[in-house]
Amino acid sequence: MAIPVIWLGTSMTWYIIFMGPIDPATRLLSEGQVRNPAAYEAAQTQLGLNQPPLQHYVDWLSSLIVFDLGRTWLLYQGSSVNALIMDFLPRTLWLGFWSVLIAIFIGVPLGFYAGMRSNTVADYVASMGGIVWRAMPNFWLGIMLLAVLGSSQAIFGFSWEAIGPNLTSGISGNPDLSYMAGNPIAFFTNPNATLQAIKKVAPAAIVLGSASMGNEMRIGRTAVLEVKNQDYVELAKVKGVSDRALVYKHILRNALVPLVPIITSEAFLLIGGSVLVESVFGINGIGYLFFQAAIQGDLPLVGTLMYVFILMIVGINLIQDVLYTLIDPRVGLEGE
Repeated sequence: MAIPVIWLGTSMTWYIIFMGPIDPATRLLSEGQVRNPAAYEAAQTQLGLNQPPLQHYVDWLSSLIVFDLGRTWLLYQGSSVNALIMDFLPRTLWLGFWSVLIAIFIGVPLGFYAGMRSNTVADYVASMGGIVWRAMPNFWLGIMLLAVLGSSQAIFGFSWEAIGPNLTSGISGNPDLSYMAGNPIAFFTNPNATLQAIKKVAPAAIVLGSASMGNEMRIGRTAVLEVKNQDYVELAKVKGVSDRALVYKHILRNALVPLVPIITSEAFLLIGGSVLVESVFGINGIGYLFFQAAIQGDLPLVGTLMYVFILMIVGINLIQDVLYTLIDPRVGLEGE
């Protein structure tokens, strides 16, 4: 189903941008040029809109399939879209990677802890914290975190910039990932640069992963409560299975099954949420690029980036299906 979904999403994007109420050609022209028939016709020729719609659709789709993404018209005028994506995408992936890790390694354990100790003070505190954390909008939390960290010296008695030996990165701005260009192993071999890049993106990652963390905490608690009351758990207790094996082999592993679609669906939200978070924290990622293209009216670039987002979402969905088979052997890829 991945191929039809990609085709349908891309086709809808083309129709909305090129056949919708906004004329892409007029976005390329100034107010005076719009009234000039020759300038307007030249803009249509640049965008390929001077040909029949079906022919333009086939040409546009064919170019996307072979990743010939063309050039920008307004934003970074004349730049290769492929080069822009390769420049901006690593920062978004870096931000998304740490956002997902924060959500998983904080939200899921807290949810499991609350589920194993249901109706206790720890459960109530964790559950209430998850609800409050989930309710805070990303853009508001980002602004508040910037304000707090910017005044950390006055509030906490230490400066965020001074945390860590030889780490002096600021609160906002682009993480420096150039040290890994062409050499991903530098992530391990150059720990100081890696820690510097992590610290730079940490505030934005906390904000972006916050909504996911609260949701995963709530779902994880519910999943544990359901699993630990199942008959096979009671049977394992009767058989004398140790508490450690009972928790890790029977309860937690089965509680992960309903969390798989939650975690992967949160990855979809991270793609959309990165548009706002990257703008607030001044990170030049693909979300920021999409936001600027939409604001400045570079509609062809918006359509191209939508195609990239569709590929990322479908790819995450495929990973979700594979993870199901790893966590729950009863689920087969061939429908057994």
